[in-house]
Amino acid sequence: MNAVALDAVEARALERCTALDARLVAAIRGIRLLQVVSWPASAQRRFLSNWQRGFRSLPDVRYEPPDLHEAADELAAIGREADAGHPIGDYLRRSAESWRIATELLHSVGTAAVTGHSIRLYGQPGDRLPGSEQTNLDAARHFIGLAGELDQEILSSEADYCIPAETLQTDLQTRLDEFFHSHKIQVEIDPDLIAKAAAGPTRIRLRSATCFTEYDRHQLLEHEAFVHSLTGLNGREQPHLKSLGRSSPRVTATQEGLAVFAELMSGSIDIERMKRISLRIVAIDMALCGADFIEVFQYFLDAGQTESDSFSSTQRVFRGVPVQGGAAFTKDNVYLHGLLTVHTFFRWTLKNSRLNLSRALFAGKMALHDVIALEPYFASGYIAEPLYLPPWVQRVNGLAGMLAFSLFANHIRIAAVEADDLVLGV
Repeated sequence: MNAVALDAVEARALERCTALDARLVAAIRGIRLLQVVSWPASAQRRFLSNWQRGFRSLPDVRYEPPDLHEAADELAAIGREADAGHPIGDYLRRSAESWRIATELLHSVGTAAVTGHSIRLYGQPGDRLPGSEQTNLDAARHFIGLAGELDQEILSSEADYCIPAETLQTDLQTRLDEFFHSHKIQVEIDPDLIAKAAAGPTRIRLRSATCFTEYDRHQLLEHEAFVHSLTGLNGREQPHLKSLGRSSPRVTATQEGLAVFAELMSGSIDIERMKRISLRIVAIDMALCGADFIEVFQYFLDAGQTESDSFSSTQRVFRGVPVQGGAAFTKDNVYLHGLLTVHTFFRWTLKNSRLNLSRALFAGKMALHDVIALEPYFASGYIAEPLYLPPWVQRVNGLAGMLAFSLFANHIRIAAVEADDLVLGV
């Protein structure tokens, strides 16, 4: 078959992929996974009020499972029709299957069955890290232990200050208006939000009546705005694969890992942030092993979190599942796993002279597998280059310098270093 014929075959294949992608976007329109499993702010007020009066009663949260059977059937059909031997077809097949599992999770919301579906989507604490014999749980305990050793020294040296939600809203809105030149992202204050912040392509919500630190401000900008909102907007601008504007469950590990990696590369992360991420992984393991809501809540309290933050952290573990123990929503497992995997990916791109892939990763909401498998379609123009890039990615020379240093420093075995080795001139 000559080159012209091959081009015609590929053109027809891409036409089918574009049509399937449109069907995928339509099928997932009513799937709101996190919204269905999330708790109302009233649950927090009720629990903490009882707790402060000495009543130790488990929260009572009710869910309304949505009817997503038609969507599930359509997703299964898309998965069957997508050509697994074609890179775009395989991307569509993987995405459709991920969303289909999400419908199964939502149909079982409020029951322990959510746990199994959640693990299929997000993994669990005992999963091994890439290229390592250690697990997510091992990494979490490492960071918790290190943070515990530094807590007293760090906390005693930090100023006691608070940025009100209204002040942060104004500051973030100014920064976003300057950066997103062709789109508008609205910063809003939400009194019903339990988490400190939540981001989508067109708005970022902040929890009202909350004290934000300077680290919070930088983390929100780099994590929520310059990754989650940015990749969502870039995905919406894609000419053919509009599904890149939607965060399918299968890309969560990469997206959250990329967002935390952005904090790291921009100097916005702190050891307490690493500790919070790590505590959640241990808490998931506790819940899977039988700990109930109150036991996990007490764990966060004992780790130094406030009652409000402890509730917020605990409800993340028990979203969509019974609170009596033995079940968990494992999404927070992906933060450390994703961070370490994304960090490895960026170093790999430098080592293999493919740093362009790190920029392509921001063209939409993709998994690391996607950005590698779909590389030829960036070159052909079928997938558009990202409209926006985070500031630290735009500074490509600086990015390469940090990654090059990381690559070499990784060969130094810190366990073999003696104090005398670090004294210059000896």
